[in-house]
Amino acid sequence: MKPNIQKSDKGILKAEAGFQKFSLMRYEPAPALSLFVEHYWVVRWDLTGQAPYRQVILSYPNINLSFERENNHIFSGVYGVPKTTFARHLQGEGIVLGVKFRPGGFYPFWKQPASLLTGQILGIRDVFGIDAKDVEEQIFAQGNGETMALLAEQFLLERLPEPDENVDLINCIVQAAIDNREFTKVEDIVSEFGINKRTLQRLFSRYVGVSPKWVIQRYRLQEAAELMEKGGVPDWPKLSQDLGYYDQAHFIKNFKAMIGKSPEEYVKGLGI
Repeated sequence: MKPNIQKSDKGILKAEAGFQKFSLMRYEPAPALSLFVEHYWVVRWDLTGQAPYRQVILSYPNINLSFERENNHIFSGVYGVPKTTFARHLQGEGIVLGVKFRPGGFYPFWKQPASLLTGQILGIRDVFGIDAKDVEEQIFAQGNGETMALLAEQFLLERLPEPDENVDLINCIVQAAIDNREFTKVEDIVSEFGINKRTLQRLFSRYVGVSPKWVIQRYRLQEAAELMEKGGVPDWPKLSQDLGYYDQAHFIKNFKAMIGKSPEEYVKGLGI
């Protein structure tokens, strides 16, 4: 298992400040799981004697399985794709082991529409029908993130589904949305992949839990937030155009709907 694999921190809003409060390590999955799992991640924090910290995530279109221990309270469950941003309040001491599934990668394990999970958090018993106490005890008895991740991996390997070509197709589509700023609407995907629009929408509802349009907009907004954090006050009309928005007003509306602040308010809050 390759530790601390290099991944973009895009989506972790104000990441530089966050990494002063917590650590993040990532680990690659075994080849048998690579179709379904993007990576494992371990977050640790110790804010004993300090004020709680609120970390906001502009999430990817990924479902996560997590095993959490915070101040001796343990929870294990599945997080569907958040509809807007996701905020985690860190306080005291804690650790979370997560499994980040590829877009569509959780569906073969659950075999129910991923849209049922969107915006939801379900306990592990509700999803896998098991009592997680033994797994939790084993995971939190480990001294390092890699051995924790190996235990989560074993949990999944014991439930390994058959390969599903739709997962591979979805990841090709999602990667195309990331790589091509020219993709600004669902019709661009339809044209590129030669897939019926309604079929595409049904596929994403069942496997991903959000629409293709949501995915396109989410990646554009993550790019925008990252550019703001790295470059200060941008040329708004040019930024809107560079990210594929029809006009500046459309960009501002989408940004505020997802993050809760206008782009200018967001930059002001960065203190750049």
